[in-house]
Amino acid sequence: QVQLLESGGGLVQAGGSLRLSCAASGREFSSYVMGWFRQAPGKEREFVAVISRSGGSTYYGDSVKGRFTISRDNAKATVYLQMNSLKPEDTAIYYCARDRKYLGLTLTTTASGYDYWGQGTQVTVSS
Repeated sequence: QVQLLESGGGLVQAGGSLRLSCAASGREFSSYVMGWFRQAPGKEREFVAVISRSGGSTYYGDSVKGRFTISRDNAKATVYLQMNSLKPEDTAIYYCARDRKYLGLTLTTTASGYDYWGQGTQVTVSS
């Protein structure tokens, strides 16, 4: 059974930074594309970022492009989300997720493409 555990959320002022981590249990972490999503109250879950199995390719949602950076450490079975220049509209619960496909090549941006999810970590940005 795969478990994903996010950490690093919190309260930060606008313009500040946070680094989220997502530690995965189970084997073959490096065999799966990993993604970050977020969900604000009353809104649908939104794609944030995705990273390829090796970490060599990444893709971002338009609202975070240029401010957020996704990375991974396969030896530690951990994926990260560095968030800079935070805005109040970044306030949400942030979730990491594992792609459904073993040895997948596609950088999936839809939630339905992921089968394992963490419990989420709250990020609140004050103005």
